[in-house]
Amino acid sequence: MNIKAVDKALESIEEVNVPETFSGAIEEKPVVPEDAPEFVKKVTATLLKNEGDKLPVSLMPADGTWPTGTTKYEKRNIAINIPVWNPDVCIQCGRCSTACPHSVIRVKLVKKDELKNAPSTLKTATPKGIKGAEDSVYILQISPEDCTGCGACVEACPMKAKEALKMQFKLPILEQEKENYEYFEKLPETNPQLYNKNTIKGLQFVKPLFEFSGACAGCGETPNIKMLTALFGDRAIIANATGCSSIYGGNLPTTPYTKRPDGRGPAWNNSLFEDAAELAYGMRLTVDKYTEYANELLDKLLSSSNGDNVKDIINAIKSNPQKTQEEIEAQRENVKKLEEYLKQSSFAEKEELLSVSEYLIKKSVWGVGGDGWAYDIGYGGLDHVLASGKNVNLLVLDTEVYSNTGGQASKATPKGAVAKFAMAGKKIAKKDLAMIYITYGYIYVARIAIGADPNQALKAFIEAEQFEGPSLIIAYSHCIAHGYNLIEGQEQQKKAVACGYWPLFRYNPDLIKQGKNPLQLDSKDPSIPFEEYAKKENRYKMLMKSNPEEAKRLIEESQKDINKRFNLYKQLASIDYSKFAE
Repeated sequence: MNIKAVDKALESIEEVNVPETFSGAIEEKPVVPEDAPEFVKKVTATLLKNEGDKLPVSLMPADGTWPTGTTKYEKRNIAINIPVWNPDVCIQCGRCSTACPHSVIRVKLVKKDELKNAPSTLKTATPKGIKGAEDSVYILQISPEDCTGCGACVEACPMKAKEALKMQFKLPILEQEKENYEYFEKLPETNPQLYNKNTIKGLQFVKPLFEFSGACAGCGETPNIKMLTALFGDRAIIANATGCSSIYGGNLPTTPYTKRPDGRGPAWNNSLFEDAAELAYGMRLTVDKYTEYANELLDKLLSSSNGDNVKDIINAIKSNPQKTQEEIEAQRENVKKLEEYLKQSSFAEKEELLSVSEYLIKKSVWGVGGDGWAYDIGYGGLDHVLASGKNVNLLVLDTEVYSNTGGQASKATPKGAVAKFAMAGKKIAKKDLAMIYITYGYIYVARIAIGADPNQALKAFIEAEQFEGPSLIIAYSHCIAHGYNLIEGQEQQKKAVACGYWPLFRYNPDLIKQGKNPLQLDSKDPSIPFEEYAKKENRYKMLMKSNPEEAKRLIEESQKDINKRFNLYKQLASIDYSKFAE
């Protein structure tokens, strides 16, 4: 077949005459839009044109910081097909926007009288099950130039059979969808009073503060980061381990972390592969020290001659628990009032207080990385930080292999899977990182699979952030290294849970004080064999073909391991803690 193809190619070669000179006009398409920020036009655009060598050092940020929210200027246009929304059958559940790895599916509730001069092709629907939205319309809009065409949204849709979302060839509808998205972007954000962002249905209305990254089409990691930023991004400080998440998370010249209309968004940093936990720990200590110092200065202000003028504001700031988004926003308003007062006051240390007043607003500190970091090279630091008792949240994006460096086995790689350094199939079971930290007793631990149960994942993120101590979330993240079409990633996550290989649970030490078992097992008993899950993925099938007997043995051993471990979790979840109530 290959020889015939070569012969056919040789027979079909035609000469093309190339003129010695070009006489036509060269029209260069603008790299970024004219309304882009000055830095983006001068620096980012030059880098996108591969002309970075022409940039003078004087244009580089002097302090090493880089502006966020710049991936939206790339418009890579790599998708062949994009999802098209059918508002007539959509149930407005939010599952598609939750599943979208690149945050291209956006949703808003917009008042009807605000839809002036809307494009004729803009689709809307009557809001379903939303009180107070009677005078509004529901709009689901895709960013066509940022979509990668992975199809994860269609697979996640409960109304897939009725084609609430359907993949269609992009070119015929590109221009109209570009116009629709540009119009949609200028519409006001949804009124927070109309939704509860602690639900999947409500979260779809929150602008994600992680968008249009360069992650693989269908990536299993990014939906977790998107959920994190939608929940806490306005006050998040993130330390990222080197790996896939640092490459698509901070790979210049553009940055997918972005900000709200008021300018608030995640602060992000990457140091090394192995020290994300330690970096997050340092961030936490710094935030705590600045907060402590700000409160000391507040006490001085209160006891000074200026104190009576601002007593009510100071008391409101000090008494605010900042547990909910509403309380966070109220704190911001009071801190703003405090700052306005300080600027015109005679308080001797007003400049000092102004320099740290932002730290009176609660910060959410996260360490983020893959299993190579958490299970292997950075495990010692991760253990040190979790054992410190400090309020640091760690998110492990578990692809079960060193994805970014080429697919090497890690301690997270499961038994029977083939990877580099385990080409004959890994002989030992995956390290149970979650169980290790459950034994500490004072760490919030959760295992999630956003594609299998997004509601459980959402609960875990909220509980971990509210827990006043260290937390660890381990997120199942399907990956191209697993060897299958990632359009089926959602289904594989469901199978991983259904066979008991990836039991979902939340371990919350706060429940012990209430006399409740801290371990809440969110998975049902296994309903399918492990082999049904494994045979879908090339990492297992490679061994099934190269050494069927060994593959069979390791699959059988894996099934026994799963049965034992699931039963252990069930026993732990059934222990009576009523005598431990405080």
